[in-house]
Amino acid sequence: MNQLSTDERARILAALVEGNSIRAITRMTGKSRNTIDKLLCDLGRACSEYQDKTFRNLHCKRIQCDEIWSFVGAKEKNCTAEMKACGAGDVWTWIALDADTKLVPCWFLGERHAGAAYHFMHDLAERLAQRVQLTTDGHRAYLSAVEDAFGANIDYAMLNKIYGNAPEGAEVRYSPAICMGTKRAVISGKPDFNHVSTSYVERQNLTMRMSMRRFTRLTNAHSKKLENHGHAIAIHYMYYNFARIHSSLRVTPAMEAGVSDHVWSVEEIIALLK
Repeated sequence: MNQLSTDERARILAALVEGNSIRAITRMTGKSRNTIDKLLCDLGRACSEYQDKTFRNLHCKRIQCDEIWSFVGAKEKNCTAEMKACGAGDVWTWIALDADTKLVPCWFLGERHAGAAYHFMHDLAERLAQRVQLTTDGHRAYLSAVEDAFGANIDYAMLNKIYGNAPEGAEVRYSPAICMGTKRAVISGKPDFNHVSTSYVERQNLTMRMSMRRFTRLTNAHSKKLENHGHAIAIHYMYYNFARIHSSLRVTPAMEAGVSDHVWSVEEIIALLK
């Protein structure tokens, strides 16, 4: 990677954040897979460190949280004990999103259990400067995690979705169950019912699946290593927060949140390596 020019690194990064696989980028650029892997790891580490330092004392008002599924190596049901010991299996990315600025201040990779919720919520709480309204889905792990991280200093509501039976037949085997409605429940404080929603963070999940090849469903595209999976997510959010203009805001989420004063270029992101 040290032999790559800034322009070559920028071309590789631009291809990564637009959803191309590493093998496809190898064919497009003529660079070796190992070179691209090393750039992914080094830049992912730099992006993670920069966002961890920058996203502090945030003046958010409304936060939405959700989890998105993916897998490393193989799906959970196909993993051997040896594969599990190496980090393979189902991986959940816990995501927090500011409903007003569309900024993603933090995320966490782990399983979908109480321990992961605990770490995720404590990380989120440490980044906020004031009391916020929080909305999550009906996952029960959030209940104790939010209370432990925020105490009574939060307006918290859950949005439970009510699903009907999944469609039957071979042609609809991958279709989700039909959502019949939602039920809003106040957990703590006095949340505004008009803003009890997870729509923005769920839409951001679609952006993730479209922007990272390893998140694409029903294909053979997936992460082979948990470490690389995390680095790819860090790069994605660096580009999403700082370099991608949000269609409804007309600026980047970082600019809307007041943590950046301009739209970053891919060359500026590459400069984090220095």
